[in-house]
Amino acid sequence: MEMNNGAFEKVDWEHVSEDEMPLQLDLETALEECNVALHLFLNNRFADALTALEPRKSHSMYHAMGYSSILLMQAAMTFDPKDMDVAMTSLKEALHTCQRFRRKTGIMESLANFWHGQTVDTLTEEEMHAELCYAEVLMQKAALTFLDESIIGFIKGGMGMRNSYLIYKNCQAMENAIEDAEKEKNTHIHFRGGVNMGIGSFNLILSMLPSRVLRLMEFLGFSGDRELGLSQLREGAASNSLRSILSTLTLLMFHLYMSVILGTGEGNLPEAEALLKPYADKFPNGALMLFYTARIAVLKGNFTFAQEKFLACIATQEEWRQIHHLCYWELMWAYSFEQNWIEAYRYADLLCKENKWSQATYVYQKAAILSMLPEEEVTQLGENVVALFRQVDGLRLRIAGKSIPTEKFAAKKAQRYSSPKPLKLVVPALEMMYVWNGFAVVGKRPELTESILLTLEKAEEQLRNESAPSEYHMDDLCVVQMLKGLCLTQLGHLVQAEICFNFVISSEKDIKHETYLVPFTMYELGLLHKLRGDINAAIVVIENAKTNYRDYSMESRLHFRIHAALNTMGSFEAKLPPSRTPA
Repeated sequence: MEMNNGAFEKVDWEHVSEDEMPLQLDLETALEECNVALHLFLNNRFADALTALEPRKSHSMYHAMGYSSILLMQAAMTFDPKDMDVAMTSLKEALHTCQRFRRKTGIMESLANFWHGQTVDTLTEEEMHAELCYAEVLMQKAALTFLDESIIGFIKGGMGMRNSYLIYKNCQAMENAIEDAEKEKNTHIHFRGGVNMGIGSFNLILSMLPSRVLRLMEFLGFSGDRELGLSQLREGAASNSLRSILSTLTLLMFHLYMSVILGTGEGNLPEAEALLKPYADKFPNGALMLFYTARIAVLKGNFTFAQEKFLACIATQEEWRQIHHLCYWELMWAYSFEQNWIEAYRYADLLCKENKWSQATYVYQKAAILSMLPEEEVTQLGENVVALFRQVDGLRLRIAGKSIPTEKFAAKKAQRYSSPKPLKLVVPALEMMYVWNGFAVVGKRPELTESILLTLEKAEEQLRNESAPSEYHMDDLCVVQMLKGLCLTQLGHLVQAEICFNFVISSEKDIKHETYLVPFTMYELGLLHKLRGDINAAIVVIENAKTNYRDYSMESRLHFRIHAALNTMGSFEAKLPPSRTPA
């Protein structure tokens, strides 16, 4: 159901009153109206999209779902408690609206459906869509519940996710049982697209979990089949349904973020470009399209073009300033890859002043970037690096009673500045670049990688010439050696890189604080062996990092990367037992 490009521009939503609209809609009309709202949203008219959906959000499952989805996105970007409360209220109301359209069942029928699922011949088309919408809103509510700072909230979120997943599986069974004649209806493509999006998203995201976590998730009734997830999402993205954009955005997130940060850094850029192109052509000034165009450019190493597109994304709308913050984060890194520390500082400073997502990370990042500058330049900027590092620990968040790993890492590093005589960190901005897998990105630009290598060699020389080494001396030296090894690997100097990695691994007993260095270096050494084509050696060293090290900083992030790496090498240990049943 493709809408005319100009259709949404012809409606002045500010002057359409609720009294002028019939509240009850047939399914096809509801889908058409929500498609109009989607076009408004993709054209940066976020408030207009909400205004278009609001009058019927208590009477139409699709209006209710669309309205609450936009509020959830806003809450996720602001991290403001008020926005999260508004989103949660809307999601609860949307669940209530969807529930009204679901099939009413007695106790015995409910028990039968619990064990065997709904049978397609007992549901009307509207009731099938109600199941799908209920599953989607339930998944969103569960995701928001995870942000509740309590164990109870975490458990509730997990239960909500499981219930959503089971309903999606039931919807998939309905789809497989539907007769061909039913599939010819104009509205059916939207049901099928929703199944694609739900089943695909669950399988893809769960497939990234380390194997020990995956086994637990399987026991709880989930499954994580990556190929199934990708195929379902690709089908959904190509379906021209209301949820096509959701399948597309999920695939873009996977290729452009999850695969980079939690994987081996090898996102599928050609597929990402092909997925984005039709939306970029249709909504050339859409903030989401400009943002993802810029992100693709970053991963290609085209940092100047990326910077231009991020700035265009900022300029294209003022309604949701949170999108500006996403651009600030990316611009900070794009300039960091070029070691343009003044510009990188500028965007880190903006994040500290405007965004609430992770103040501990932002302040640490700002201080780390300033640490790369000469002291006189820092003074001219009116900043105090020591004071910034001392703020970090007090800014940490806790979710479900647990610290955020990146913030915990930053706070531990910043402890060196808590004493009356601070002990300076060595190349902290480059170390954080590694935390976010940035060396795999900057490696696309050999001249920039050479420049970073030169910075590391200067730091190494200063460390070796210290007249009175501190207790952190060997830790700092190993940080530099690991990062040097990464640069040398990207430049193809594998023998020299291996020497750097082996220096870190052989210094294990002398490392006093940064215990994360040895397992992470083993992982990088394993990837080096893979580059050489020695898969067996790669698996052995990576399995060693996985099995024999515990309780170090960023441990969960390394286990994600290990899982991704072993999967690319066909390691049995990276995969689930054969008993697994895909969704």
